[in-house]
Amino acid sequence: MTTAPDPSQPVSRGDIESKLREIRGEVDTTATAAKPAAMAVAGVAAVLIIGAVYLLGRRKGKKKSTVVEIRRV
Repeated sequence: MTTAPDPSQPVSRGDIESKLREIRGEVDTTATAAKPAAMAVAGVAAVLIIGAVYLLGRRKGKKKSTVVEIRRV
């Protein structure tokens, strides 16, 4: 837990840098923890999109295919 700054002294560059390092450390820890879940979600989403495109393309191909019937006389 951080302490409140002393209002009688100005905020120095070192105070700002130390606070930014503290915040960055928390963000890095959170990002590292969330990375495997995000990768799994991205993989599943990619598979679903590719599957949907495949199925829609197959359906469109069947709709536009021409049937040619040849009869001998």
